[in-house]
Amino acid sequence: MAEKTQDINLQQGKTQPLVLRIETDEIAYKAITAITQTAPVGITAAGHGLVQGWRSAVTNVKGMTEINATANEVKDRDYHPATVVDPNTVQFNDVNAAGFKAYVSGGYLQYNVPMDLTGYSARMDIRDRKNGNTVLDSFTTANGLIEIDNALKTVTIYFDALDFTALTWKKGYYELELFKNITRGGNTIEYVYSPIEGFILLDVETTK
Repeated sequence: MAEKTQDINLQQGKTQPLVLRIETDEIAYKAITAITQTAPVGITAAGHGLVQGWRSAVTNVKGMTEINATANEVKDRDYHPATVVDPNTVQFNDVNAAGFKAYVSGGYLQYNVPMDLTGYSARMDIRDRKNGNTVLDSFTTANGLIEIDNALKTVTIYFDALDFTALTWKKGYYELELFKNITRGGNTIEYVYSPIEGFILLDVETTK
């Protein structure tokens, strides 16, 4: 699994939890058997395995080609957050297919398989710069500022706990780590995975 870089802009006085969905490199392909000409569009793919809000894309559909990803190498712009209707059906709330051509046959619903978060805890330091020595703030599952939901495969960071009025910094660098103990060769070791890192920028509140 590759680490991603994502810069975060935080606004003073705003409630702004950051919800992360941690993907693996494995891609799931679920055969599509029907797509509705509706708003939002409805997609039938038996046993799709998606969880609420997970991003997915449509490829190689015949007929309703407007919904297809632009190429076999799917880009970020081709993905849509899925609304799970039932185990065989999802909707893309951001796609209005009422004016699309009718679905004929074929195609796949594809997405990166969610990471199994069983047993993981999380920690995140904000430092003065990348690999800096000065810790500006710390978030962990232990102090309640990070929450892991393995059912939805989400990691939520609660930035609303930051008291901007008490902060003297306006820019920092963060790195999120997921960690758990595993047994290898008869020894217990800490396995650590860092899915995301980047700069954090603080914006001063205008309306108070």
